[in-house]
Amino acid sequence: MSYRYRIATVFGGSGFIGRHLIRRLAKAGYIVRIAARRPHQANFLKTAGAVGQIVPWAVDVRDDASVARAVKDADVVVNLIGALYETAPWSFDTVHVDAPARIARLAREAGAERLVHVSALGADANSESAYARSKAAGDKAVLAAFPGATILRPSIVFGPEDRFFNKFAAMAQVSPVLPLVGGGKTRFQPVSVNDLADAIVAVIERDDAKGRVFELGGPNTYTFKELMQLMLKVIERPGRFLLPIPWRLSETLGGILEKVPFIAPLLTRDQVELLKTDNVVSGREPGFEQLGIAPAAPEVILPTYLFRFIVGGRTNTLTRDVGAHEKYPG
Repeated sequence: MSYRYRIATVFGGSGFIGRHLIRRLAKAGYIVRIAARRPHQANFLKTAGAVGQIVPWAVDVRDDASVARAVKDADVVVNLIGALYETAPWSFDTVHVDAPARIARLAREAGAERLVHVSALGADANSESAYARSKAAGDKAVLAAFPGATILRPSIVFGPEDRFFNKFAAMAQVSPVLPLVGGGKTRFQPVSVNDLADAIVAVIERDDAKGRVFELGGPNTYTFKELMQLMLKVIERPGRFLLPIPWRLSETLGGILEKVPFIAPLLTRDQVELLKTDNVVSGREPGFEQLGIAPAAPEVILPTYLFRFIVGGRTNTLTRDVGAHEKYPG
């Protein structure tokens, strides 16, 4: 009788979502291949499992042979690759359509049992946003190449390494004003990265998730303005002014900021277009409830990692809350 460990290949596994998923897959007993352009950036994740259980793997998602090596003998393949803005040669179509289609096709040819593709709640073939259109095209291409694949579409994902709350909290440290694109009226259902990682593991283990699309939204809905107010409350900077910026001016600002060289743009015209549509579940697809997951609210999670933006940090907060007479009795 022969026996081998189950293998999971995770594309983009060294990123924000990946680092939380890798730990869960390792705990579940998988040999995990972290397929990434820069595998050395995943070395820190080796300690999340036993010796040799987690293996950073160099891959070029534009090359069939490279992807084929990464998915060879894999039982499970997960694609987490995504981009919020375009940089040469990584266009939205390259990242969100061509790469997922290639991964799906070669995973099926390699005999993978399960494929999970993490998309985005804003995926829409008819959107004015190139990002949203490419996400929708990628979802379609994945299901065409691997009909049993599972598509997960989360709303904005938050957690210790997120690029949303951390970015605006950092801005609030140095700027007395925070912009509200389009007036801050866009609605979101923020999803904890831990809940998303749990959802990925859940659909891997469920046969009834094959070939289905899941829309994942958090327990509460907030406007962009309400999320900024919540963030400012957590980092104890309620005095910051939230400045509404009309759509036309936001588009102009995005056009300027997207051309600033050598740094990730704070805003692009395509992101402004994306913000014109609410990022909430439609109710037409299954979600967390069908997976048996009760998602956490930002109010619970944000204080666990945004405390570093408080003046004095967590120590200052604890000192104030406990009181000197309780810290130093007698």
